[in-house]
Amino acid sequence: MIIDKIASVTKNIPLGHEVKLTSNIPSQEGTVLAAEVQEDKKVYNKLELATGRFSVLKKGDIISVAIGNRKALRGFVGEIPKTLKVGDLIHCLNIGGVAGVCTSANLTEVGKPLQIKVLGGIEIEGAPANIKMWSKFSTSEKILKKNTKLILVSGTCMHVGKTSTACELIKYLSRNGYQVAAAKMTGVASLKDTENMKDYGASEAVSFIDAGITSTVKNGHHVADVFKGAINYLNQKNPEVIVVEFGDGVLGEYGVMEALMDKEIQAHTKVHIGCAHDPIGALKLSEICSEIGVPLNIISGPVTDNSVGQNFIADKIGIPTANAMTEGEKLFSLTKKIINQK
Repeated sequence: MIIDKIASVTKNIPLGHEVKLTSNIPSQEGTVLAAEVQEDKKVYNKLELATGRFSVLKKGDIISVAIGNRKALRGFVGEIPKTLKVGDLIHCLNIGGVAGVCTSANLTEVGKPLQIKVLGGIEIEGAPANIKMWSKFSTSEKILKKNTKLILVSGTCMHVGKTSTACELIKYLSRNGYQVAAAKMTGVASLKDTENMKDYGASEAVSFIDAGITSTVKNGHHVADVFKGAINYLNQKNPEVIVVEFGDGVLGEYGVMEALMDKEIQAHTKVHIGCAHDPIGALKLSEICSEIGVPLNIISGPVTDNSVGQNFIADKIGIPTANAMTEGEKLFSLTKKIINQK
């Protein structure tokens, strides 16, 4: 079987365009399939390839995907099917090629999910392939092995400026002589955020994909262990600071809260930056993070776009603000000052 387009969720697998298929298809997270695109779409119709490039999907395209879950407020909700067999119709749940059965969709933003037909599991070395087989680090680390300086970026929801904030900070840190590594620790599999981090100066950037996980939905119970595995992996090259972005929101279903509540992660956190759309979101985010023991040091995101939100945060929350889109140098200055105090 010839695969036209290799999805980024399978980036760590030695997968060429010519593959061997099997009818033995375990219906579990990370199982790698070949599937045929069943329709043309005008929105949310691209696949992020293993190269990081995006390609428009057309009816008849043969693609690689990996099975997983998703629960996106502004996207698709989907789950791993109970069984999988050749000919089944399932859905592409995200741009990175995570596939499953869609149960709900934000129709105004992403439309209906793209339907794909299962052609078979992809067999490598005589067994059905799973992205877990090529993980770079452990999903069961219990300790951080070095005294790591962590900068955490969390938020109220998806699309609140977390990646922009992380990247702008990485840019200024690297420009000012810091050796910076980065990680994306919750969400659904995609390369775009970690590739952006590297574009802005991170010496290396990893995500939960590199632990063989397609999505941190239903993996919340061990997100903290995956986090520690990623940090221990990055620390092998001795960065001075590691910037960690949490995809989705603190109160979402991707395990952000579980990681933030981990006492060892809290002990290594030097700076915690929170992103929000609006004043009430910023206020609640600040309250929750203080309650669980990892208070915010800086607030960014659209709430800081002008003086309305900035003044509210100053008066009601009492935390410095720095808009990542317009105040990158201020964001760096505040961060550097906090790091030097600890």
